[in-house]
Amino acid sequence: MTGIVFFGTESPATVVDFYTERLGAERWLEQPDCTILRYDNLLFGFCDREDPDLEGTITFVLDSRAAVDEAYVELEDVAREKPVLNEKYQIYQFFGTDPEGRTIEVQAFLHETDSI
Repeated sequence: MTGIVFFGTESPATVVDFYTERLGAERWLEQPDCTILRYDNLLFGFCDREDPDLEGTITFVLDSRAAVDEAYVELEDVAREKPVLNEKYQIYQFFGTDPEGRTIEVQAFLHETDSI
């Protein structure tokens, strides 16, 4: 079974461009007023609505600390802080904000995880 997380957006073109151009997501499916994006095994969609859904965090998991650092360089203008080591969760991460104010996280696990 797979799933999709949907968010309402007031600015569908701007938001979709942000995730495709800045974070490397791909357009997976176009619907009449929704675009579903794919990033590895993550499916998430944005639907044209009067009020944006801004709750939650969209997390992008990369393979290494170096990859997180590279992503930070590309996203520094929307990052809230530089990447940090989170010892509690054994991850290396930073948080940022998309064009409508949603929280994004870019991280790498620093321990072995099961394949998905």
